[in-house]
Amino acid sequence: MNIRTLLAITVVALAAAPTPAANSDVPATCQDAFCTPGIAPGVVLGAPCTDTSHYVFGTTSWGRLVFCGSPRRYEPRYFRSPPMIGVKDEGAPCPGYVNSVAQAPDGLFLSCIADSGTTRWVRGDQ
Repeated sequence: MNIRTLLAITVVALAAAPTPAANSDVPATCQDAFCTPGIAPGVVLGAPCTDTSHYVFGTTSWGRLVFCGSPRRYEPRYFRSPPMIGVKDEGAPCPGYVNSVAQAPDGLFLSCIADSGTTRWVRGDQ
């Protein structure tokens, strides 16, 4: 076998072989709070907080999921969180998740609402 034939066989074999590294670049889908980035540990339920729009989630010392929210005319504080559905895209459909919350890839707080017969993820801080 000459060097050209050997080189051609090697190139074909490498092109046809699966590459695990290529598949590992695809991010896993996050469907719950356990894989959501930026959740602050050791938050105190009812304690003051500052950001009600991005990376608003935290957990208490006993594991309860909370979020930073601002009721009308009051300073922001931590409340018990509705069910958390992980990382979702703003504006994406959310069938079956009405009144649940999520976080966008950039940390934006999202809430699933029903509007005009459809459901979608919208900003949770408005």
